[in-house]
This record gives sequence, structure tokens and C-alpha cells, in this order.
Amino acid sequence: MVKQRVLSGVQPTGNLHLGNYLGAIRNWVDGQSQYENFFCVVDLHAITVPHNPATLREDTYAIAALYLACGIDLSHATIFVQSHIPAHCELTWLFNCITPLNWLDDMIQFKEKATKQGENVSIGLLDYPVLMAADILLYQADKVPVGEDQKQHLELTRDIAVRFNHQFGQGEKILKLPEPMIRPEGARVMSLADGTRKMSKSDPSDLSRINLLDSPEQIQKKIKSCKTDSIRGLAFSSLDRPECHNLLTLYMILSGQSKEAVAAACQDMGWGQFKPLLTEVVISALKPIQDQYQAVMADKGYLNTVLRQGQEKAGAIAHQTLTAVKQAMGYALPL
Repeated sequence: MVKQRVLSGVQPTGNLHLGNYLGAIRNWVDGQSQYENFFCVVDLHAITVPHNPATLREDTYAIAALYLACGIDLSHATIFVQSHIPAHCELTWLFNCITPLNWLDDMIQFKEKATKQGENVSIGLLDYPVLMAADILLYQADKVPVGEDQKQHLELTRDIAVRFNHQFGQGEKILKLPEPMIRPEGARVMSLADGTRKMSKSDPSDLSRINLLDSPEQIQKKIKSCKTDSIRGLAFSSLDRPECHNLLTLYMILSGQSKEAVAAACQDMGWGQFKPLLTEVVISALKPIQDQYQAVMADKGYLNTVLRQGQEKAGAIAHQTLTAVKQAMGYALPL
């Protein structure tokens, strides 16, 4: 039986955090044997906002190493770097020429990030969703693991595919319409500083997130200083007590307990009793990832081989799709 294809990626902008892991990468690992998986390091997306050229290369290697450290199995998955395959940029341009501008104006993430950047906002940030569409459609992905905040971008991807197939397909579906994969629990891990905001690498305060490579001392400090309330007894309540809800959810997922079990065990606890428990669970959950990451990063030859093989496999599929797109659009292809 032919397995369905899954495509996803993470930007190499700083260390991955628990939100990245629980909302995306752990889901990839859990379901990887059921699918044909392509996981990329989306370094082209990383420059849609101001970035540090001095760290981009090493950050790219670090993300690829974390994929492996988190449990991505190369017998089920292909890992590659987005910029190593020029077809991503070329297909983006072709899609730019058929995508109405007002579709991009309606993107919520663009509005939020553009407000922060002011006059420095780039065309690349506006065009980010079209590049994402090219990433997905190049590989004819059946499913895309996304968080709730990325659903709008995936809907745009489907709209672009439908528009292209209608205009150039002549009755054929040249581009496959992908479906979202969303895990209900833990899909949105919230900030340690504000339970109403998503945990983010872009938050200026490192205390707002637990990074996958944080030391036990750093984890203890962050959990000890995270925002809480003065109410005795802990309960899941995303509206009335968002920080409490977030920390209990983290504890539930990382400890492997049910929501009912956690609620019963913590209903009479104070924060002084709960925070050490959460700290212990987080440190224990991250130690195997950190150990494996150090092993992978110590062998750059192996990591380069993984990325080179990923480029070859992913590049062949991308070239095939790009050729079909250009033929449908009427291009004279090189002999």
C-alpha cells in the first residue's frame, strides 16, 4: 500500500522550544511510521524578518540535528534544507503571478508581524504564505502537520492549488490539495510569562519559553519564575486561569498522565508544591533529546550526509512537480 506523504518544517531562528516540540515535532515522531515524511529546515522563511547572518548556518545544522535527536527516523523520513533546492524559489515566483494580492493582505500573521516591524516590513514577509504553499505543493503532500495559527496559511495553499489546477490543469489535478493534521492537546503551548500568548522564539524574553537545550538549572529558574496566580488549588481553566491551564497541560503531556488524573492530583496543590514536580518532569523529558543532540552535533560528517541525501531525494520530487507546473503554464523547457 502506498503511504500518504507528509511535509512540514521549522525555521532555523534560535533554539527550538517546548511549543515547537509538543505542537509539531513530537507529533511527527509519533506518526512517522504511517506516512512517507519530508521534514525540512525552512531557512528561506527565516529571512522574511531581520536575521543574523553569522548564526544562520549553524542554526540550520542545529535544527536538523534536533530533528534527529527528537526521534525522526530516516527509515521513515527525509530531512533536507529548503534553500538547497532552488525549486522552492522558482515555484514561489510562478505562484506569485497567479495569487491575488488581497489574499495575502488578509493573512493574520502578516498583519501582526507587519505592525511590529513598521516601515521595515519586507515583501518577503507578505509573500511568506506563497513560499509556504510552494514548499507544500512541490512535494504533492497529502497531509501537513500544522498548529491552529498556521491553518489560514494551509487554506491559502489549497486555494492556490485549486486556482492553478483550474487555470492550467485542463481537467487534470496537477497539484494535490493537502489536508491539515492537528493534534488537539498541546497544539498551542503558551508563554510562561503570559498564558494568553503562544510560546514563541521571537519573544524578547528567554524566560517566556523552555528551550529544548536548556540546562536543568535554566529550566528550574524559568519554571520557578513563571507567571502564576494566588488561588489555592490548581485546575484546568483556559479562560479564567490561562497560566494554570498551560502549566497543567505541560505536566499532563510530559508525564503521560490523563487530564482527569492530573486534575485530581493537583486540585489541592499550591504552586510551591507543583512547580518542583513540573520541573522534574520537564528535565526528565528533555534529557534524552539533549544527549542525542550532542551526539549528532559531534559528528558533522554524518549530519552532512543526511542533508545531502535529503537534498537528492527531495530535489528529485521537487523537480518533477516544477516541470509539470511549467509545462502546464506553457514554458519552453530546456532540452
